[in-house]
Amino acid sequence: MSSTLSSSTLDRTGVLPKATAAPQWLREPLLHFMLLGGLLFAADHYLVTRADDPHTIIVGAAVDAEARQVFKESRGREPDAKELAALRRVWLDNEVLYREGLALQVDKGDTAIRERVIFKALSVVDANTKLPPVNDKVLREWFDSHRTSYDEPARYDFQEAVLAGENTESRMRALVGTLNSGASGDAEAGLRVFKGRPKSNLDQSYGPEFAKELEQAGSNEWHAIKTKDGWHAVRLMAVTPPKPAAFEVVRPLVLQAWTDATMAEQRSAAVANMAKKYKIKFEEASK
Repeated sequence: MSSTLSSSTLDRTGVLPKATAAPQWLREPLLHFMLLGGLLFAADHYLVTRADDPHTIIVGAAVDAEARQVFKESRGREPDAKELAALRRVWLDNEVLYREGLALQVDKGDTAIRERVIFKALSVVDANTKLPPVNDKVLREWFDSHRTSYDEPARYDFQEAVLAGENTESRMRALVGTLNSGASGDAEAGLRVFKGRPKSNLDQSYGPEFAKELEQAGSNEWHAIKTKDGWHAVRLMAVTPPKPAAFEVVRPLVLQAWTDATMAEQRSAAVANMAKKYKIKFEEASK
C-alpha cells in the first residue's frame, strides 16, 4: 500500500448486542403506543383535527404535519408513504385510547395531560389481556421465524481509499491501478479502515450488491467497485463467516421477544375492537 495515503481513521460500525437490539419499528404489531404515540405525538391536543361528533375521528393534515416534523428531526429525512401511513395508525390508536380513557373517567386530575390519559387507558387494556400458554415448541417456532435477530451475521474487514471530489469510475480505477502497482499514490488520498462491518450495514451504506462484489473481488488487492452513490476503491482484508445462534443459549431473549410481540398483538386487537364504535375519516395525506 502506498505510503502517501495521508490520513488514517478507524470506523467501527456494528449492530446492537442481541440482548438490547430493538425490532424495526415498522414491523411492530402496535408500534408500542406510548413510545411512538406519546413521544412522537406530544403536540398540544388542540392540534388534533376532529369533527363535532365525539364518535368521529378525523386523521388529517395536522397529524401529518406533526408526524413529518418529528420523523424528520429523528431520522434526518422525510417519511415515505408507508412510514407516514404507519405513523397515522399510531396516532389513531392513541386517539382511540385517549377517548376511551376520557369515557372511563381515568382523566381525573390529569385533564391537561394527554399522555397520562392514554397510559391509564392502556393500563386498563393490559389488565384485561393474558398471555397464552408458552412452551419450548412455541418458542422454537418463534426463534426459527426470527433467526436474523439472533444469528451472528457475516462480518467484513476492509479498507477504502478516498479521494477528494467526485468518485467517478475513471478516477477510482486510476487510483486502484496506482495502489496495486506499488507506485506513489495520490497525495490527497485518505485511508478508511472498517472492522467487523455486518452485511446489513454494508447494504445500507453501499447498496445490496456491495458485499457480494467485495467477496468476489478477493482479498489483499485494491478494486474499484460501483455502489449506490458512485465508485469506491476498496481492499478486502478478511471475512468472518456467519454463526447460527443456538436456541438453548438465546432462549431467555426469545421468551422476552415473544412476550413483547404477543402482548403488542393483543393490545392491537383490543384497541381495534374499541375503534369500531368510532367513525374514522382519513383525509388525503398532505404533501
